[in-house]
Amino acid sequence: MARAAFLQSSLAGAAASNVIYLGAAHCRRHFELFYPGGFEDETYLVAERAHKERAHLEWELELAPATFRKLLARGEFRSICDAAVRVESRSGLLFSFERMALRDAVRTPAGARLFASELHAFLYGPGPQQRRFNDWLEALGDLPQKGSPVLTWPVATVFGFIARPDRHMFFKPRATRRAAQRYGYALDYQSKPGWSLYQDLLTFSTVLRRDLDRQPGFKARDMIDLQSFIWVQGAPEYET
Repeated sequence: MARAAFLQSSLAGAAASNVIYLGAAHCRRHFELFYPGGFEDETYLVAERAHKERAHLEWELELAPATFRKLLARGEFRSICDAAVRVESRSGLLFSFERMALRDAVRTPAGARLFASELHAFLYGPGPQQRRFNDWLEALGDLPQKGSPVLTWPVATVFGFIARPDRHMFFKPRATRRAAQRYGYALDYQSKPGWSLYQDLLTFSTVLRRDLDRQPGFKARDMIDLQSFIWVQGAPEYET
């Protein structure tokens, strides 16, 4: 099972307070149109949560911290890349062109080493989260690119979300921006991945958890529940 969510305990700044509570209630009702039982709804558990939680459990089997460190120490960068891409591909979180761009980027020994080393540092390394996230973005930007760019918001955030759903959020820009607008949260969107927007996304997650925790059936276990709530608000298949 995923660990309990480690979310920001304090809310500060204009973005955190700029929430239209009628919008929050509207979003909750929209979710209940599809999943009346909230995060405990059996259909929700199958349709939205199961494949994301399964990806996390598979990651724990293949690339848990101790295993990841051993593979790095042995220089098995290719094995790390193959495992990371394999687990993500089963989750279906990235578009196929994003996944192909990443596979191409880590094909070379240098690309595999850079990806594996910086991914471990981002997920499990010491130091401030801001520095680790920025180093991870820089590494993605330095990977070889044949066609589609590797440094996109989905690629930058998917592995944190799969490996550490207790503290990292997956960012699909179009759906998330639509969800934030519907909710009444002033998400300061920037197309180029960077720490300031990612921190804002984590604040939005904290706002969601704070508001949803008050409602029966909506106590979030982790970021998987919160990301699924966002997805239901903004994804085309959930339009009404």
